[in-house]
Amino acid sequence: MSNESNYGKYPKPMSMPVMVFWTGLFGGIFWGIMGFFLSFFHLTEIRPNVILEPWLLGNWKNEWQGTVVSILLFGVLSIGVAFIYYALLKKFSHWLVGAAYGVVLFIIVFFFLHPFFPGIKPLTELKWSTIISSICIFIVYGIFIGYSISYEYQNKKAQEKETAT
Repeated sequence: MSNESNYGKYPKPMSMPVMVFWTGLFGGIFWGIMGFFLSFFHLTEIRPNVILEPWLLGNWKNEWQGTVVSILLFGVLSIGVAFIYYALLKKFSHWLVGAAYGVVLFIIVFFFLHPFFPGIKPLTELKWSTIISSICIFIVYGIFIGYSISYEYQNKKAQEKETAT
């Protein structure tokens, strides 16, 4: 079968920036939901709503509406996180790079950004279950973002090399 007979049969693959956008959005929403479940089952003291505390007034941010808005906001912020990974680390195809990226994100949030969010106590005042759950979710989130982006980047490079020959 020649390639011309398959032309137009399959949808055109997404460009890398579009794929990075969707990976970031989905990753932020999915892992935001997982963070909600961690707080729901009391594995962490930190609810997703913590992101709204310094910016919005009203009690609604502590209710279910605030949880939904928070998770969607995590999705939007995660798009930026995904593009940073794409810009800096896309060439590394090992999952450990994504895990390390997750650890770096954990350090940024818990050491540098926590003063902006009153719902996040200093690390020394958090329960061990919160620390361990948070580190784990950041690591798995980093692996998801990193491996998804690196895998697609390596696939695109292989396809380009294949079509060039």
